[in-house]
Amino acid sequence: MIEKEANTFDQAELALLKEALKRSYTERFQMATRLFKLNNTVKKAKITHKPFPNK
Repeated sequence: MIEKEANTFDQAELALLKEALKRSYTERFQMATRLFKLNNTVKKAKITHKPFPNK
């Protein structure tokens, strides 16, 4: 059963790689830009905790 799961995981990984190779350089650049912007946003995020107001 574990071998079957590993096999399907490998197949899924190969399918994703093949799909990624079909993308143009422009699409790859746009995706990388989105990820870069998101990464910067998350780095700059400051999480603050406000206690729940009592009514």
